[in-house]
Amino acid sequence: MAAAAANSKWIALVVAGMSATAFVSAYILRKKWRTLGLRIRELEVSLKDSLEKLAAERQGRIRAQQAMRKTLVQQNCDQTQQRSYPMTPIGFVKSCFSTRNGTPRQPLLIPLARACLVLDSSRAPPEALEGLSEYSHCWILYVFHLNTDLEKLWKEPSRSKFKAKVRVPRLKGGKLGVLATRSPHRPCPIGLTVAKVEGVHGRFILLSGVDLVDGTPVLDVKPYLPYSDSIQEAKVPKWVTVDNALVVASVNFAPNFSPMLANCWVTAGKESLYASPDEFQTLIKQVLSWDIRSVSQRNRPHNTLLKQANHGRENLTVESELEHDEATTESDGLEATSVAVLDDVTYHLNLERLDVSYRINNSSNVMVEKATLSPAVEDTGRNYCNYTLWREILEEK
Repeated sequence: MAAAAANSKWIALVVAGMSATAFVSAYILRKKWRTLGLRIRELEVSLKDSLEKLAAERQGRIRAQQAMRKTLVQQNCDQTQQRSYPMTPIGFVKSCFSTRNGTPRQPLLIPLARACLVLDSSRAPPEALEGLSEYSHCWILYVFHLNTDLEKLWKEPSRSKFKAKVRVPRLKGGKLGVLATRSPHRPCPIGLTVAKVEGVHGRFILLSGVDLVDGTPVLDVKPYLPYSDSIQEAKVPKWVTVDNALVVASVNFAPNFSPMLANCWVTAGKESLYASPDEFQTLIKQVLSWDIRSVSQRNRPHNTLLKQANHGRENLTVESELEHDEATTESDGLEATSVAVLDDVTYHLNLERLDVSYRINNSSNVMVEKATLSPAVEDTGRNYCNYTLWREILEEK
């Protein structure tokens, strides 16, 4: 009995000790939770204050930016309250078209027409192109930097003498309002074109089907979205749908043209976007399959040339004044005549570093005669984006 009583007393003491320990542990735990809870509430209050402060700072920045933009706009306003906005090119185009002459009037007309868009990494780093190669085509916004009447845009509108109407090639020189055409001579010389994305490499984009002249400043690049950019029920005037209005009858090459081109290729091929002279000759044929002459050159014989021909001069030379878009300016105001262009007039097409001379007869048959290195195109040493860079991409297609 005594042993049993002793065991019971011992058990009671153990239980009492455990209860005291549990009580102390629970007290300590509650104290910790209370302290932790207070700390959490302090952090929540601090976070709320920080968020409110950030929101206030953001609103302050927005108001400051709005005020600054308003000030800049006011500074750029002239007496007619015209406004200007900061637009700086994000890159430039290295195109197969060295001059405006021969540059297509619209995109995708010449499938083999290639260009390399070189981005300015300080404004558009290579990371900005991530994902672009997944699209087949892209929009390009650019500047008509070779317009011959750009100085008019800096004049007060009433003194600029800027033409509201232009002559349209498909209308054989008929006039339309400039905003109803794709003329490069616009109130704001900004162009919009679409091109096929052949590949992306670092800060370079290889494009095809381009209608961009070499050196064109690019303002922006946007992916082409068929579901929103292609409007099936879109309506256009009938003159726009005349596809064969400027198509020539045939394009042929003189017997000695290929050897001349191969000889030039030793130098020109180093910077070219094309693999061989044969591929380049295909490009020439595609370009000259359209009549690239200006409206005045097609509609009338050049009076000066007629006079020179009558005095016995041969192999007269003319450079096309064609702009690289749908319409040309009404610069001369001369009426068209029915007299055909002289057969002995030689026209010139500049592609990359080559000067290609050709003739076109009254039946729109083209004869390509010579290919020489163009003295007007300097050796830029821009072989950083030539065919070699894109060989793997192009050979896979």
